[in-house]
This record gives sequence, structure tokens and C-alpha cells, in this order.
Amino acid sequence: MQAARVIGVPSARIMRRHVLPNVLGPVLVLATIDVAQAIIIEATLSFLGVGVPPTSPSLGTLIRVGNDFLFSGEWWITVFPGAMLVLIALSVNLLGDWLRDALNPRLQ
Repeated sequence: MQAARVIGVPSARIMRRHVLPNVLGPVLVLATIDVAQAIIIEATLSFLGVGVPPTSPSLGTLIRVGNDFLFSGEWWITVFPGAMLVLIALSVNLLGDWLRDALNPRLQ
């Protein structure tokens, strides 16, 4: 970067050529982690009853409603939304990990 600055390369080109490829991977990984965390936080708040309104569909609301029927033999009302919550969070995190590997300039 300093060598490019010395020979007179414009700042916009330096940013696009040297800085952006090194910053893009970590920023995308952090963004996907934050998306997964936001999904889990929303489900947690809905489970506690302070999230979205009860008439809106939410995984947390489905888990809370199914929690009343857990020991009456209808366990799937709670287990399937909980498994979907785990799968969504895991898939978003795996997508971020894949993006980090795909956009790593040292591996190319």
C-alpha cells in the first residue's frame, strides 16, 4: 500500500485493490454471526412473550405454545420449531465461514 502511494496511485484504487479484499472477509463473517444472533434473540424474546405480537408467526412463539403440550405426548410441537431455530442459526454461521474461506485473499 505504501509503495502504491509512493508511485502515485490514486487513493480510490488503493482502497479498491488493497484494503477492500482484506476487509471484506472479516466483515461478512461478523455480519453473518450478527444475523444468526439476531434470529436467536428474536426467538428468545418471543418465547418470553415480549417479542413480536402473539398473532405473528415466530419460532419463539411456536416453542412457547408447544411448551404447554410437551409432556402430554405432543412433543413435536416444541421440538420441530426448536430444531429449525438451531438449523437456521447453524446454516447462517456455516455460510459466513464459507464466505470467509472464499473471500480470503491469502488463499487465492
